[in-house]
Amino acid sequence: MASPLGSRPTAPQIDVRRSRRRRRTVSAYRDGDTIVVLIPATLTRDQEAEWVDTMVKRLERSEARRRPSDDELMTRARRLSREHLDGRAQPATVRWVSNQRSRWGSCTPADRSIRLSDRLQPMPAWVVDYVLVHELAHLLEAGHGPRFWGWVDRYPEAERAKGYLLGYAAAAHLEPPVVETDDESGVEPVEPALF
Repeated sequence: MASPLGSRPTAPQIDVRRSRRRRRTVSAYRDGDTIVVLIPATLTRDQEAEWVDTMVKRLERSEARRRPSDDELMTRARRLSREHLDGRAQPATVRWVSNQRSRWGSCTPADRSIRLSDRLQPMPAWVVDYVLVHELAHLLEAGHGPRFWGWVDRYPEAERAKGYLLGYAAAAHLEPPVVETDDESGVEPVEPALF
């Protein structure tokens, strides 16, 4: 079953589909948070269980091989810093994490570490780059004030990526992110907070 926001990841939901036309092949693919396994209708329940286990493991191994590494993410962050932030943002570490269910990324300026949610991995590169630029900008400006957004807006796809992430969250029925204020007035910023 799919994990609700803020909870630990659980085993994926499995949808087994039997087909009378399918005779000798078994296949599997991911549809969102669900793994769909296609099997012949003639298989017994024991054979089904064995094939489902085999195909889920095979699919997960295949996805792990395609998953970008933390080293690639660091290289990408350095390139984005050079291209859009005058090379001023210098992270110590940049890595993928699986425990961020209510935000796309986070930054700890004190130790210059950046973490991106692994939910970003299937998204377009320009969206991942936007989240990286957003987190890199936190190394230059801690809050979400005008100077911070000045840095972020140097990324040419910033507005498009914000819209993509808001649309994705709405389509996935995720809780909207908490909007925090950066001053003592208590007035929420006009821009929706994505992080």
